[in-house]
Amino acid sequence: MSIPFSNTHYRIPQGFGNLLEGLTREILREQPDDIPSFAAAYFENLLEKREKTNFDPAEWGAKVDDLFYNNHAFKEQEPPEKEKLQTSVTEETPVTVVELSEEDKEKEENAAVKIQAVFRGHLAREEVKKMKDGEVQEEKTQEDN
Repeated sequence: MSIPFSNTHYRIPQGFGNLLEGLTREILREQPDDIPSFAAAYFENLLEKREKTNFDPAEWGAKVDDLFYNNHAFKEQEPPEKEKLQTSVTEETPVTVVELSEEDKEKEENAAVKIQAVFRGHLAREEVKKMKDGEVQEEKTQEDN
């Protein structure tokens, strides 16, 4: 039996939100067919990286969150240079250049063409709507005369 109006509040562990945000970002980027398997592979990869580099993204994410409340977390220990995350909103986000295969380039090009076509269709519909509104206003002014 469930209680619809419960006063129970669960506390989210520090760094958990950042882990889920990273997983969500990768799911949206990759668009996998089997999300649970993709999530398992994502976390396996994350664990391997953590074991190799001794860098824990959950711990680092908790410190990033903590930065907004009291700026003391970053005075303790800095992450390795290659794993350093940007914490300043004003700094430019680093861009990672990834070589795409011909198939991926073609998919990307097709997606861009679809987006452009949809946008052009939207603009055309807006133009037709404006023209119809103009005709309706002209008919009303002629009927009033």
